[in-house]
Amino acid sequence: MAEWPDADELKQVLDITSEDWDETVGRVLASAIAKVKLDVGNWVEGVDEPDDNLAQAAVRMAELISLRPEVAAGVVGDPTYRRLLFGHRRSFGVA
Repeated sequence: MAEWPDADELKQVLDITSEDWDETVGRVLASAIAKVKLDVGNWVEGVDEPDDNLAQAAVRMAELISLRPEVAAGVVGDPTYRRLLFGHRRSFGVA
């Protein structure tokens, strides 16, 4: 199993070299991880662990939150994020 990404990994993706944004980067990453857990559904803390796809989905969602919030808000779907979650969903919305 993989681990959730850390702030340094997200800073690399976003090309942030300054430490001035560490608090914001941390909040964005925490939000992205929470979103991935929500999208998987029925996530049990302490029992469930991310695999490489879920960890990368968290990085992708954090990138979207930072750079393209309209996509992160679900207004427009992101095919990369959807592919990373493929096969991991445990609960589905009722239409």
